[in-house]
Amino acid sequence: MAVAAAFARRSPSISGTTLQTAQKTLNTPKFSTKTHRSNAKTFRFKMAAMTASITAPLSGVRLNVNKNSVARSAVRSGRMLTTAQAKGYKNSQLETLVSSTPFDNFSFAPIREAVVNRAMTSRYFEDLTKYSECDVVISGAGSAGLCCAYELSKLAPDAKIAIIEQGVAPGGGAWLGGQLMSAMVVRKPAHNLLDELNVPYQDEGDYVVIKHASLFTSTLLSKVLAAPNVKLFNATACEDLIVREDPVSGRYVGGAVTNWTLVSLNHDTQMCMDPNVIESKVLVSSTGHDGPMGASGVKRLARLGMVDAAPGMSALDMNTAEDMIVRNTREVVPGMIICGMEVAELDGAPRMGPTFGAMFMSGQKAAHCAINSLNRQNALQQQPESADAQKELVNA
Repeated sequence: MAVAAAFARRSPSISGTTLQTAQKTLNTPKFSTKTHRSNAKTFRFKMAAMTASITAPLSGVRLNVNKNSVARSAVRSGRMLTTAQAKGYKNSQLETLVSSTPFDNFSFAPIREAVVNRAMTSRYFEDLTKYSECDVVISGAGSAGLCCAYELSKLAPDAKIAIIEQGVAPGGGAWLGGQLMSAMVVRKPAHNLLDELNVPYQDEGDYVVIKHASLFTSTLLSKVLAAPNVKLFNATACEDLIVREDPVSGRYVGGAVTNWTLVSLNHDTQMCMDPNVIESKVLVSSTGHDGPMGASGVKRLARLGMVDAAPGMSALDMNTAEDMIVRNTREVVPGMIICGMEVAELDGAPRMGPTFGAMFMSGQKAAHCAINSLNRQNALQQQPESADAQKELVNA
């Protein structure tokens, strides 16, 4: 009983009923060590079973006991002990048995600190070199941006796709539902994406509910990051746009101006810290509406005079908002597509609040818009014609 009591003191999960049962069992005359020798043997096994049942919550040890409450086996390091093997265990030995794990005596392979440095930096700068020119840059890795990347990885598996995310953790506001609650509400038909990703949900008729928003976001993120043609640069800000002049189509977006987020947020506190660049054929801006860099793409276009002033999103109206966000996802200027809540910032669309279907489908539509833009650009390059013919192609 001393062993059981000692373990009980270490585990608040041991109930008083369990201890009372143990004490009653030990005080029952037929289990007294002063009785017949055979009863003493039974006592040892029952003591082993009882002690292990008390200490099991501490170590995850499973114990199989038959109807006669005689310990037949115990688990140590994932191996079953037979009754014969269990015989002769003293309380001190049993205590060691039930408190051991398969991880007690292992050690990691050796490594030098410089090796860790080179393993990280060589790959990071290799990625920077590889993606200095790419087909599509996605600015913002919230739910819309990630859905765009996922759709593009299927539509164009050979295209180079870079994602720029200003936060350390991609996913934007899709890790939770509304007001920091767990469940995520998705209006149909956006649930089709959940079926494709094998994300379980409760079907409520016109909408579905995912038990935790993080389940969707982590699943989607794992698919995106596993794609061989997609690279995520997180903790990296899209500070500005590369804008060029074309004699036929006028000004167009040719990529992203990037910097580490901590640098971007502290330009006013330090001397000038110049950025880096990623050239792209298409830039998808999905930077949302809140935060220090919310809607940064359309706000920059407005300052450049490439679009009318961005009025910002209107008040909440779920039914109007979600349809409008998907409908207005588009290539807003040559080379730049907007999706997600950045659409609302430019068009003054209502916000939809804690329902996420429009984010999914806007991102998916943006991927198809990007493919259309790439195809149009390829057609212009492969079939050089007169300026009037090219202008007609662009306007189409």
